[in-house]
Amino acid sequence: MTKSKRNRYSSEFKAKVSLEAIKGELTISQLGAKYGVHQTMINGWKKQAIDNLPTAFEQKSNVAKTPDAEVEKLHAKIGQLVVERDFLAKAFGR
Repeated sequence: MTKSKRNRYSSEFKAKVSLEAIKGELTISQLGAKYGVHQTMINGWKKQAIDNLPTAFEQKSNVAKTPDAEVEKLHAKIGQLVVERDFLAKAFGR
């Protein structure tokens, strides 16, 4: 008995195949033959794409913002590390 190799498909490939499935120009069987993917996988990708469509248009501004307190804390840590580095450089420079 041999182990079959599992294919890992990129998200770009999944998006391309699921978009074609949503368009409906070819049947799922035809898409499976065209891309060498089982119809069940294509149906799953199609369902996942349709389910995630509403989130594609949400604003992402709240994700990218970093709290000011965290930024100040990081700046303080950077300053501390610079002072320590300079101290150690002088100490080993003797």
